[in-house]
Amino acid sequence: MARIALYYPWIYLKSGVERTILEIYRRSRHDVIIVTSHYDRDATFEELAGCNIVQRGQVSVKRTYLQAAKAALTMANLRFDRAGYDALVICCDGLGPLLTFRNRNLPLMNLCFTPLRAVYDMDYRDRLLARNGPRTAKLVAEKLFRLLDRAAWRKFDSVICNSRTTRARAVDGGLRAKGEMIVAYPGIAAAAIRPAGQVGDYFFLPGRIMWTKNIELAIDAYRDYRAQGGTLGLVIAGMVDRKSGPYYESLQAQAADLDGIRFETEVSDARMQALYGGCRAVLLAAFNEDQGLTPLEGMAVGKPTIAIDRGGPRESVIHGQTGFLVEPQPQPFAEAMLRLDQNPDLARAMGLRGQDRVSLFTWENFIAVFDDEIDRIVAQKAQIRSPQRETAAESVRAEQ
Repeated sequence: MARIALYYPWIYLKSGVERTILEIYRRSRHDVIIVTSHYDRDATFEELAGCNIVQRGQVSVKRTYLQAAKAALTMANLRFDRAGYDALVICCDGLGPLLTFRNRNLPLMNLCFTPLRAVYDMDYRDRLLARNGPRTAKLVAEKLFRLLDRAAWRKFDSVICNSRTTRARAVDGGLRAKGEMIVAYPGIAAAAIRPAGQVGDYFFLPGRIMWTKNIELAIDAYRDYRAQGGTLGLVIAGMVDRKSGPYYESLQAQAADLDGIRFETEVSDARMQALYGGCRAVLLAAFNEDQGLTPLEGMAVGKPTIAIDRGGPRESVIHGQTGFLVEPQPQPFAEAMLRLDQNPDLARAMGLRGQDRVSLFTWENFIAVFDDEIDRIVAQKAQIRSPQRETAAESVRAEQ
């Protein structure tokens, strides 16, 4: 059993990264210590409060250039003692790889949820520039970051990507060759796959309420769907962090004249599961999702998914079998909603096929890959060190 430092810079949300960290802690056969530089126990999953969490350094969750630079400097200076740990696992969705520069003494794993999207996801990058305007300082910082990031990625002994989409993003960014990375899907517990209940009388859009989730598209699609005679409701449920407050307000304004839309922003795990179980179908409007846990959570309870035909959903949703993959415009989204509204038997059949498919995306499968990779890189590092120690000992004997 290896002693693992599992590092993620900021634990303050209920996102797929925090969920994965929690499941690794619960399920890994190794001794896991969660390390972070920002922990808000009241904002993230309450189960994390019972985990062994250590705070190292202090970083802000603000995404200004100044705060990002300060966070990068903090991470680059963190050092983990080999006497305390057998391996360092870095949950990567941006700046985390900077830890590699001072920690080559340990076996290093990159658990990659995405390379920094503002640099490597061209769709995200273009939208970000459109929102904030192009700035010379940003373009210069981006070029410098690419150089540092590529150097950091070369130091990893193992890279596990959460989807083929994420792996392709890393390959396209020149960070690593395709054959040097493993894909393992975070997902759902096998025990969570249970018989489907009612077909449901509303559509359900779960997950964090933030601009990257493209929720305005779902609202526009719902407007078209109702105009075509659709009668089901729409529930949008998920947390709103501080920086997403203005976005949430804009969504409320957009939906103000529509009957049938309900927002829920204080949602327990039990409530979320009830909402999955009672819906007709799960909606995912994100424009280029890295992986997407919500289709899997819907499949586990026999619900089809309507998702944008981009990114991670292509890997879990089979179009026409377990749901629909549509172009990112309101009309095709609305048409798929109307089909599932008018044909509940189709929704039920798709949900049943989804339950068969979701067995490929379990935490059990993911953790097996994770634990085996930890064993491999720890053993590999030990073999490298062993000849070095023998050579040093021989040199001492020769001098005597």
